[in-house]
Amino acid sequence: MDAIVNLLSRQPDSPDTSVQRRPTREEAEAAVRTLIRWAGDDPDREGLVDTPQRVIRAYSEFFRGYEQDPFEILERTFDDHAGYDDMVLVRDIEMASHCEHHMVPFIGKAHVAYFPTGRVVGLSKIARVVDVFAKRLQTQEAMTAQIAEAIDLALKPRGVAVMIDAVHQCMSMRGVQKPSASTLTTQFTGEFKTKPELQARFFELIRHPR
Repeated sequence: MDAIVNLLSRQPDSPDTSVQRRPTREEAEAAVRTLIRWAGDDPDREGLVDTPQRVIRAYSEFFRGYEQDPFEILERTFDDHAGYDDMVLVRDIEMASHCEHHMVPFIGKAHVAYFPTGRVVGLSKIARVVDVFAKRLQTQEAMTAQIAEAIDLALKPRGVAVMIDAVHQCMSMRGVQKPSASTLTTQFTGEFKTKPELQARFFELIRHPR
């Protein structure tokens, strides 16, 4: 279990020898200038001269999840919920991530549910956990599993359900160029995994919330 926790929350400056030294801002900006030249343009022309700085600032936002620990977000829980033990569902969590294969965005919504076992977590924390994993280079499949695993380990609920529905620009802007194709991924733990009727209820609540 410790290995899973370390994988989910590992920081970029981790002592893990498989993680190389993080480049400086100057090195990163130089890399952007190289890409601009490779694309066929002049990084010193007026419209592009400040682009490397802007790109690096944007990357700091796109990939801030490497600086965040999902378990710190989930560590504060509440037991004042009047004995509530039914499903807690946070649906339509807007998310944007970057495909680790092409480094282009995939954008969509996440739906996350869990069955509490005595304590609950603030609802905004669920959305923040989605953001932690979205703001890293990802595959949608891995991110779906990581969200479920983090909530399962931190809250120890009776079960967790996660569904992500996203459009991948690596499919819409390049390659097969299918802009209307979306990808659905799901991950279930505990009672959601063993009881199909709970999965069906989860899907029904996502489709028809009222």
